[in-house]
Amino acid sequence: MSGTLNDHPDFVYLLREFEMLYRHGSAGGSTAIRGHRKRVRDELSRIFAANPPFDPRAASLKPVTAHLSRGLDLGERGNMQGMARALREIRETLTWEYGYDRVPPALAKKYAYCEILGPRGPIVWDRLILGFVLFAPRTTYPQHSHSKIEESYISVAGAWSENNAAVYAPGSLILNRPGDEHRITTGERDPCLLAYAWAGPAEQLGDPGMKFTGRRKPQG
Repeated sequence: MSGTLNDHPDFVYLLREFEMLYRHGSAGGSTAIRGHRKRVRDELSRIFAANPPFDPRAASLKPVTAHLSRGLDLGERGNMQGMARALREIRETLTWEYGYDRVPPALAKKYAYCEILGPRGPIVWDRLILGFVLFAPRTTYPQHSHSKIEESYISVAGAWSENNAAVYAPGSLILNRPGDEHRITTGERDPCLLAYAWAGPAEQLGDPGMKFTGRRKPQG
């Protein structure tokens, strides 16, 4: 069923969960994170006011979605329970995909994402993308970056690390500025479910050109 955002209350409630996270979560003293949070929630305010078109795509699963129930169960036990419950309500409608022309066979079994709001819908908007990424246990998501796109992840469930810098628990927010290269690894026992936001120029969000970073040859 198409229509507009307001015709689909479960998606409205899910966007409200995003808005709450980006309004009330801590910036940890970072001016960059504070600015990113404001950009996301300001755009969400415009979205709620505009009541944009709702254009559903065909639901689609990937091998990793066998781990989604466990990820939602973990999310509902902790401080991200509102987001996990809202996502559970729409799980049967989601379009899971890879976003890359070529995905290593091992990664194709352990990773996928779904766009909730953005140029490809189902909530159609060209100045912000919101969605979820799901990783199986013991996953390495290779080094990559995003040109002209500012990206944040907020943990919903599971433990993960970016660039081997720290272990992030549910509720944590990580900001990747345009061009920042990053690599994700996940824990040994449980899946990892992340909410994400992409902010950037409309033309870049419409055609992000996702690709993995090639390995650099050692100098010398």
